[in-house]
Amino acid sequence: MVVYNVTVKVQQAIADHWLAWMKEEHIPDVTGTGCFTHATILRLLEVDDTEGPTYAVQYHGADTGLYNKYITEFADEMRKRATEKWGDKFIAFRTVMQIVH
Repeated sequence: MVVYNVTVKVQQAIADHWLAWMKEEHIPDVTGTGCFTHATILRLLEVDDTEGPTYAVQYHGADTGLYNKYITEFADEMRKRATEKWGDKFIAFRTVMQIVH
């Protein structure tokens, strides 16, 4: 199993709306591609939240082939939608991990 992890620092001004959008729109769109089975949203603790919260959104997929399909066929559009909606009020970085146990 593969985990596509997107860590996002969100400005306080949009935090509640951004989280609702993630739950109601973005995550269903990403999992709707068929490349991931489900997603989990985690809030990072013990970090400086002065400017806003930090989240890790973990998308779980069966294998790297489906992850690669997501990256080549869907990722650019999903990222574009997020930027169009939220502009520079968030910053994200991405990692890919493999579950070993």
